[in-house]
Amino acid sequence: QVHLVESGGGLVQTGGSLRLSCAASGRTFSNYAMGWFRQAPGKEREFVAAISWSGDSTTYAHSVEGRFTIFRDIAKNTVYLQMRSLKPEDTAVYYCVRGSYFSSAADEYDLWGQGTQVTVSS
Repeated sequence: QVHLVESGGGLVQTGGSLRLSCAASGRTFSNYAMGWFRQAPGKEREFVAAISWSGDSTTYAHSVEGRFTIFRDIAKNTVYLQMRSLKPEDTAVYYCVRGSYFSSAADEYDLWGQGTQVTVSS
């Protein structure tokens, strides 16, 4: 059985930082692309960031580029999202995803975590 478990969410003030972690269990994911999506109440699901299986390539949504960094530790089967200069509009449930292809499209990912809540107060 394969699981993706997110952690690190919480409540922070505007301008603060959080680091989200996504730990994979059940099997290794060294040959899969990984990413993060988010969804706020009443809003559409939104792509945040993705990283290639090798970790050499990354891509970001325009709304977070320059503030967020995605990176992975293949040996630990863990993916991270470092979030800085957080804004109220970053408030959402953040989901870790796994897929066969490096993409910003949700349909390209075949495994999703349960999500972790990030709340940024104004």
